Amino acid sequence: MLKYLENENDFANEINKDMVLVDFYADWCGPCKLMGKVLEEMNSIDILKVNVDNFPDIAREFKVMSIPTLIVFKNGLEVSKKIGFISKDELNNWLSNN
Repeated sequence: MLKYLENENDFANEINKDMVLVDFYADWCGPCKLMGKVLEEMNSIDILKVNVDNFPDIAREFKVMSIPTLIVFKNGLEVSKKIGFISKDELNNWLSNN
């Protein structure tokens, strides 16, 4: 399920699940748009999209310096991070290893 973060206060609740993929992106970012198309095809995991322009404090907290940045959270804890565009196959392999 793909969901966009709408309120900074909801972030902690959204990542406090068995496994959540958070996509840090910006509307103006070309690679982010490509990554978004790949993520739209994913049905096997909860995905939370966080616009870094709207939520800079969250991006800073998780040391997001480049976008897109993908972070896997399990029960609210960061377990793995990927920076930059990755293909659907790479994404599936990475997620299966987490």
